[in-house]
Amino acid sequence: MQAMAATVPGATPCPANFSAAAARILNSFQEDFLWPLLVAEFLVAVAGNGLALYRFGTREQRPWHPAVVFSAQLAVSDLLYALTLPPLAAYFYPPKHWRYGEAACRLERFLFICNLLGSVIFIACISLNRYLGVVHPFFTRSHLRPKHAWAISAAGWALAALLAAPTLGFSHLKRPQQEGRCAVERPGACIKCLGTADDSQLEAYRVYILVVAALGCALPLLLTLAAYGALGRAVLRSPGMTAAEKLHVAMLVASGVALYASSYVPYYVTQVLNVHARQRWITGCPSFADAAQAEKALDLGSYVSYQVMRGLMPLAICIHPLLYMAVAPSLGCRRHGCLGCGGGRTPEDTESSGQGLALKPTATPRTPGPQSPEP
Repeated sequence: MQAMAATVPGATPCPANFSAAAARILNSFQEDFLWPLLVAEFLVAVAGNGLALYRFGTREQRPWHPAVVFSAQLAVSDLLYALTLPPLAAYFYPPKHWRYGEAACRLERFLFICNLLGSVIFIACISLNRYLGVVHPFFTRSHLRPKHAWAISAAGWALAALLAAPTLGFSHLKRPQQEGRCAVERPGACIKCLGTADDSQLEAYRVYILVVAALGCALPLLLTLAAYGALGRAVLRSPGMTAAEKLHVAMLVASGVALYASSYVPYYVTQVLNVHARQRWITGCPSFADAAQAEKALDLGSYVSYQVMRGLMPLAICIHPLLYMAVAPSLGCRRHGCLGCGGGRTPEDTESSGQGLALKPTATPRTPGPQSPEP
């Protein structure tokens, strides 16, 4: 393949001064705007997800029903993801320099990707749980138990860790190329923590991120859209729900789709495009006449888009706590006037009633239950 011409044995390597010139331009985007954004997102995400976990632990009856189990897993994943942001922000703070060693570099990249994938997986679980709880409440009551939710959560964590594991091999440190103390005016003396593969492994890394994009983003997205689509149709066709309740469900559906549309999907798309742009640049690098031509050949559009998404994508973990209130029934009862949480019910009835949407199970009006009186 042409893109591998510069990485196969015997190919002409890219001159070091060309790579250094390109790195100076590309690093400036991270050092100028990315690190303060990551710090702000860390503070908001830790506060929001920490509060959500506290409320789950102190206000939800045990054993947790599936809606709360999946929401708690999402909160844990988002919290762990947020904890990877401070070292990344410190790394991007000028001068861009990794101070924590190679093991920490690999571990930080692994935890970053693992918990990013975990967030996507548990959003899909919450979406499917909402669908089953509202459209098939009696099936949910009969067959879905907390132990099933815990087992699914364990499988979700295992899948996220499995997909993120190759990051431990691809991530590496790039040692200083010049002597002296690392400083803004001496970037070549700084240590770089690279979350991507080096040039010799770039094709393997491209295949890897395509697999992760397919299994860790596209598949959960399809499951989420299918669940929300079926849920929306069932709710809109329900004659037993008020217009306000239907609007509430529509807002939940729109919020789930918006999370993907504004964060996860653009992140993976720009990541793939950025790797393709890097391959093209490496292929042409040996033929550049000078450093100026090497800089001009950079695909800044792909790179800047990817860096922007690296900054914006963590906003999703700041938004998730706002959605927890819509999936935890007891919290929903406090906020939405106890819709679907009528008095005199047992915990099991409350668990099966809407599964966290805080809605009456009137999405299936042909089989109304005595515990769901019309207002």
